[in-house]
Amino acid sequence: QVQLVESGGGLVQPGGSLRLSCAASGSFFTIGVMGWYRQAPGKERDLVARITVYGSTKYGDSVKDRFTISRVNANNTVNLQMNSLKPEDTAVYYCNAFSGGTEYWGQGSQVTVSS
Repeated sequence: QVQLVESGGGLVQPGGSLRLSCAASGSFFTIGVMGWYRQAPGKERDLVARITVYGSTKYGDSVKDRFTISRVNANNTVNLQMNSLKPEDTAVYYCNAFSGGTEYWGQGSQVTVSS
């Protein structure tokens, strides 16, 4: 079992920055791909970014060149640095991870971009 605990959401003005963090804990051998998804009201949950154990990354088209994902394998954490935030980035952000063929989700962290 893997528990994912997120931190770092909140309210920010357009053009501002936020950093989300997610820590994995529990009983597991290894964590595979980790990532972030987001879901705005009335919309589907979409990929924001994901990263492999080896550091290969994939970003959603709407966040390329603004967001940066990173991870620290030694303590099973994944971070999302969000810059140049726009109102359309407003959503609940979910941490995601794979371990032992099972997919896990965090509880979600609200990010609101508004003046």
